Amino acid sequence: MTTTRRGLLATGAAAAMLPVPLSRARAQANTIRIGVMNDQSGPYRDIAGPNGVIMAQIAAQEFGNRGFTVEVIGADHQNRPDVGVNLARQWYDQGVDMILDVPTSSVGLAVNNVAREKNKAYINVGAATSDLTGPQCSPNTAHWVYDTYMLAKSTGGAMVRAGGDSWFFITADYAFGHALERDTGNFVRAAGGRVMGQVRYPFPATSDFSSFILQAQASRAKVIGLANAGADTINSIKQIAEFGLTRRGGVKIAALLMFIADVHGLGLETGQGLVMTESFYWDLNDRSRAFSRRAQPRLNNRHMPNMVTAGNYSATLHYLKAVADMGVPASKASGIEVLNRMKAMPIEDEAFGRGTLRQDGRVLIPSYLFEVKSPGESSGPWDYMKLLQTTPAEEAFRPLAEGNCPLVRS
Repeated sequence: MTTTRRGLLATGAAAAMLPVPLSRARAQANTIRIGVMNDQSGPYRDIAGPNGVIMAQIAAQEFGNRGFTVEVIGADHQNRPDVGVNLARQWYDQGVDMILDVPTSSVGLAVNNVAREKNKAYINVGAATSDLTGPQCSPNTAHWVYDTYMLAKSTGGAMVRAGGDSWFFITADYAFGHALERDTGNFVRAAGGRVMGQVRYPFPATSDFSSFILQAQASRAKVIGLANAGADTINSIKQIAEFGLTRRGGVKIAALLMFIADVHGLGLETGQGLVMTESFYWDLNDRSRAFSRRAQPRLNNRHMPNMVTAGNYSATLHYLKAVADMGVPASKASGIEVLNRMKAMPIEDEAFGRGTLRQDGRVLIPSYLFEVKSPGESSGPWDYMKLLQTTPAEEAFRPLAEGNCPLVRS
């Protein structure tokens, strides 16, 4: 079942006024409820949105009946922390056992606090800030798929090694953009490069990036670092192309967080040559191809899975394995204990292969640096990227000792 936020709250309010039959109460006690919270109507809709809910549903269906039922619901947090917090409280109070996805780092950090307060499970997939496994780490939270440190190290590091030693950032003005700008800037400076400046634009209320692009051009930086995502990244790249900066001045674009849906939206004629980092690509190997072709017919607009939607599948599956291992009553009683069991169990699924869940909540899987193909290199729809390099799981993310996570110091 998938609901809108308004529909879910109305259902919850009506149920609160009626006595719950004993048979229904028993059924609820043996039902695990997963709430997928993300952007279903704004600039990040195509990153996950309804497809993120569908991928969690696919995982639940493939998990099968192991003595309990699974219900997956979804809602739009509108990229607003206040909406996310209110929804998280109401979901947890109404019996949701685990909240999943939550792109938009400001919302993700806020939901992180609610999950800890309620001692419920929270698996972040869509929000990128590395602070979720750093100063803001929680025993109730896991961080799947990617983060700003991993993106900065892979894409930012590759651009510097290729000669892009001076940068100007166009940054979404909230927690995600700040963290991505910070982490990438640290890698640039560590490699001997310079950050020439940055401009931070209002999120999500910006569609015209022309004034910011002119500031980047005036800085004479070799690389324009886009510390944004989704529709903002697409609009930025299109408008940079309209200004002709990449043709005339030899300026490179670093799309620090980009997804295959973004490449699809841009088209190969505009996107060719861009480098980007993903932890999942549908055409990476036989396993990922089989998984993606099975999932694609069920996805809206028949998009191929990306690392967030595939991450929703992977996270749901691993969570349900932990619930089955420890039992439904124990999993409902403590989000911390569910996370502890998840950390003790190896991760393995068709989307990502094998991985581990670290003490600070960070999932360790390889990261992959891709380059967007030219139209002539592509063999057809969704054949958009070629692999440049692989960073092993143990090297892709921030070292455990460097994150300042209280769970590690204790």
